[in-house]
Amino acid sequence: QVQLVESGGGSVQAGGSLRLSCAAYGYTYTSTTYCMAWFRQAPGKQREGVARIDVYGTTSYADSVKGRFTISKDNAKNTLYLQMDSLKPEDTAMYYCAAQPDGVCSRAFPLWGQGTQVTVSS
Repeated sequence: QVQLVESGGGSVQAGGSLRLSCAAYGYTYTSTTYCMAWFRQAPGKQREGVARIDVYGTTSYADSVKGRFTISKDNAKNTLYLQMDSLKPEDTAMYYCAAQPDGVCSRAFPLWGQGTQVTVSS
């Protein structure tokens, strides 16, 4: 069973930066064939997709984070990253790492981490 473990969350002031990491464990995990993504959920709001990276390394972002967030992965370390710059109070949420083993980013993500909290103060 693949496990995803996020880290790197914390509290920052608006304009600051954080880098989230998501380490994948499990003998069946192959970062080169999985679609990987970051989602977030703020209190009282629905979960939303933030960024995703497919098996070819092609990335896509929610409009609200374009130009500020960067998703990347290190296949050798089985780790996914989310670099978050120019943070805004509206970025405050629990951030989750997710994986799609079929490699098809348009399908539902069956694998999830436990989440890491990001709080941005004004």
